[in-house]
Amino acid sequence: MFKIDYHIHTNYSSDSDSDMENMILSAIEKGINEIAITDHVDYHVSYEPPHYDDLISKFKIMKEKYNSKINMILGVEIGLENSLADTINKFINSYSFDFIIGSSHSVCGKDLYFDNFFDGMDKKTAYSLYFTEMLKNINTVEKFSVYGHIDFISRYGTYNDKTLKYYEYSDIIDEILKTLINKNKGIEINTSGYRYKLNQTYPQYDILKRYKELGGEIITIGSDAHTPDYVADHFEVAYEMLKKAGFKYISRFKKLNPVFEKIN
Repeated sequence: MFKIDYHIHTNYSSDSDSDMENMILSAIEKGINEIAITDHVDYHVSYEPPHYDDLISKFKIMKEKYNSKINMILGVEIGLENSLADTINKFINSYSFDFIIGSSHSVCGKDLYFDNFFDGMDKKTAYSLYFTEMLKNINTVEKFSVYGHIDFISRYGTYNDKTLKYYEYSDIIDEILKTLINKNKGIEINTSGYRYKLNQTYPQYDILKRYKELGGEIITIGSDAHTPDYVADHFEVAYEMLKKAGFKYISRFKKLNPVFEKIN
């Protein structure tokens, strides 16, 4: 089976201290066939990878060095905010990415981690606003490949019960999934929920299953690793979820176009 990890961060992301080469060596050791380096760009907190051209230079050196052992593609994880669409589109069009993760790291200009987004809102209101803004993002920024960790707001909720149940938000989530499908965009299975002891992937199984029921086919798997030890973490869970939901293929990307690989 062709194994990919399409969500890997290096020290070109502000929240990682890991050298790119160490991340690559970890993927090789774990038998991964292809990885996407997807360092952060988040304009809502006014940062992008420092010296982005340096990142690309390092990527090219590493790609050539390890070409016989693993395939590497240039990706990016960009925080989508519909109010910053012009800035985001300008950045995306400045580089030749193979793969772009669009993620919601902020809502209405408030970062889910750094800012007090949840203050004064009950869980239903906050989570509903998160999904409403996500739908606006999808309709505003055209050039991305998959939407990342769709339901991960539950990681940050400040409530006694942070649980996000699909059926409580099914109308807006279904609209998001239908819009992604109509725009030929995919979603990722992000396994980082296990790293944070939340015992789940993002999205949860019910959302993954619904995406398939609605006709979704484009799907990647990513560890969201920021350190070498978490590369390809809990991928066996992700593959079992895919098979249970009825998926026959995972997606790779070349120049932003999906290439389907059969799941054995």
